[in-house]
Amino acid sequence: MDIIQRFMRLFYQLLYHSFAFTYDLVAWVVSFGKWKDWVFNVVPHLKGTRILELGHGPGHLQRLLLDRGLLPFALDESAQMGRIAARRLGARQRLTRGLSQALPYASESFDSIVSTFPSEYIFDPHTLLEAKRTLRKDGRFIILPGALPHNKFLKWLYKVTGESPDAITETLIDRFKQPFIQIGFQVEVQQLELTSSQLIIIIATV
Repeated sequence: MDIIQRFMRLFYQLLYHSFAFTYDLVAWVVSFGKWKDWVFNVVPHLKGTRILELGHGPGHLQRLLLDRGLLPFALDESAQMGRIAARRLGARQRLTRGLSQALPYASESFDSIVSTFPSEYIFDPHTLLEAKRTLRKDGRFIILPGALPHNKFLKWLYKVTGESPDAITETLIDRFKQPFIQIGFQVEVQQLELTSSQLIIIIATV
């Protein structure tokens, strides 16, 4: 791991914990104001009403799902993010602090599980096994692993930090698919073209 990757891991560790209060500002700046739009593009792919979000962050997606009359639950390892999300959601929140590798929910609890811009934990076999266990039959696991910005500065920035590929290739798509296939999911990878960027959306079905 080179020095930039080590720095970025430290940066994200601080961003999700000690400096969680700056998350919305940082996300807005690095996406030129498009971050929430990117996140909300997963919603049309969700199935059913009982939705679990892994890595809820400051709670924007949870708020949207609640406002649409759905029954969302959410889990995050960060206590700081939990407090921020709880303030945003109020009494309606169903937030849990925990790890995706050991979900504290009964089997076949959810119609869909969703995660947006997660770190490498999302491809951990234990996470995938837990997602498969807690999804109902024909349930969906929707992941937005990243965005390929059209903005030249963002392309340069993401390339430097290793947060985005240079292009979405068949090799990259296959690399995204393999962890899910090995666990027994049916999986497809979609590319969504937006004015600002190209999103990668993984749709895995039990």
